[in-house]
Amino acid sequence: MYVKDAMSTVVLTIGPAHTLRQAAQLMAARRIGAAVVLDSDTCGIGILTERDILNSLGAGENPDRETAQTHTTPDVVFAAPDWTLDDAADAMVRGGFRHLIVLNDQEPVGVVSVRDIIRCWSATTERARPVPA
Repeated sequence: MYVKDAMSTVVLTIGPAHTLRQAAQLMAARRIGAAVVLDSDTCGIGILTERDILNSLGAGENPDRETAQTHTTPDVVFAAPDWTLDDAADAMVRGGFRHLIVLNDQEPVGVVSVRDIIRCWSATTERARPVPA
């Protein structure tokens, strides 16, 4: 299976000036763990995850003053739609993160999470199990 088979194609995109509270509200409403941060001034693409927000809150920072830009994960690793799920899982394990932005021609087309990969692997394993007699 490939990343394109597992990824979520409905991607929450926010700007770098969104506050962490705004980002958290949007993420919670969509029941997702990451938002793609698009900075049109720098043509940059970043990711803000629930862990980034949690770390900020744990440090006592004000979610109404802190912005996505200052908490966007540095050193983003991007996946391609034609990566295997094994490739994506390996990248996540090596990097210690749970989400990958999927790019096609330098444009974000999806996000794949650990949960997406497990769901696909679980469905594949379920189909491969012998039916009890």
